[in-house]
Amino acid sequence: MTSSQAKSDRQSNNQPGEPRRFPALLWAAAGLAIALALGGILLVAAFRPDNSGAQAAGPESSAPVAPGINTAASALLQLDLLPTPQDAAPDFHLTDQHGRPVTLSQFRGKSVVLSFNDDECEDLCTLLAQDVVTANQDLGAAAKNVIFLSVNANPFHTKASDVKDWSDGHGLGVASNWVFGTGTDSQLSSTAAQYHVPITADPKTQEVVHGSELFFIDPAGKEAAMGQFGTESANTALFAHSMARMAADLLPGGPGIPVGGPTPSGQDRIGSTGESAQLNQAAPGFTLPQLGNPTAQNSLAGTRGKYTVVNFWASTCTACTQEMPDLEKAHQQLGEAVAFMGIDVADPTATGRAFAAKAGTTYPLLSDQTGTTAGAYRIPGLPFTAIIGPDGKLLVRHPGTFSAEQLEYVLQTLDPALK
Repeated sequence: MTSSQAKSDRQSNNQPGEPRRFPALLWAAAGLAIALALGGILLVAAFRPDNSGAQAAGPESSAPVAPGINTAASALLQLDLLPTPQDAAPDFHLTDQHGRPVTLSQFRGKSVVLSFNDDECEDLCTLLAQDVVTANQDLGAAAKNVIFLSVNANPFHTKASDVKDWSDGHGLGVASNWVFGTGTDSQLSSTAAQYHVPITADPKTQEVVHGSELFFIDPAGKEAAMGQFGTESANTALFAHSMARMAADLLPGGPGIPVGGPTPSGQDRIGSTGESAQLNQAAPGFTLPQLGNPTAQNSLAGTRGKYTVVNFWASTCTACTQEMPDLEKAHQQLGEAVAFMGIDVADPTATGRAFAAKAGTTYPLLSDQTGTTAGAYRIPGLPFTAIIGPDGKLLVRHPGTFSAEQLEYVLQTLDPALK
């Protein structure tokens, strides 16, 4: 269950009164990027010297801005402001997580952030859930005028109880402005088609691949902007603030509505000591507190001289928690020759500590509560593993899970002495 993190130079070619048109080439390119970026592909510097995919998409200086959105926030959202006169967002009739009818038009008078989300997804969609939770905190009193509306992208799990279980399991069950709509396969595919969101589903494996578009819809029901959640959404504090700021800007008096959280700047895509997440380059540095012992800290610099496995996870990510015993097994097999660190991304402190207490891992588990380190590594979803060489260079970027055998094989390929 994966999502597209692809971003093209997307623009609206609409003329007044014409239907929405999107270039066919865009969706073909998006499909290719989906397969390459999130299909379990292992990016290893030793085998991929060209650093493909490591660069950010587009210069921030060219990013469009809204009244309350600076260029860095716009680049983070991968924002496209739609030209006026804006089109009415297509309406739909679905059922929400509580079994109640839901339409887009019922939210007139509110700002709507619309997404498409697989209710079995435990990787990229987990980042979206964390961003929504934090965005609501940043919105404060304005949250009552913003709706985070998601449409189920999974045709195999379409019951209201399915979208409710996902919402509850990802910390959104108590959010009154979170609405997760579902329906029949025909209703869901029709809704996705209206918004030109690509979805592919394999009946044999029940694997779902879907677009990661965000649609910002104003209180009059007009599409004001489009964005993406994906690699950049890993930095929860910054992405959530930007998403909340864009949603608030669409409300009456929007630019004057206070929105909490840090405002992005042009330096947010690099590590604490100035590195970027490019293969064969210095890995982004970090120093983070330990889960369960926040007065103690671990840093990447402290593992210099060894191969280091850095695994990004969250307690709400089922695939992450299922992977952890394999990481522990590999840690035990490889011994002191390889350092391991697990980085908990954007979990509430108490939740992360409770999980760490029963996880059974003997390598350090660290807390990245704002997603700053995850953002610096530009992770496309959870789980995600980076392998850093003894000289501090980033050698491997691996989205998805590792088995113990796979991880050991990769490390031994990098250095036969580890066999």
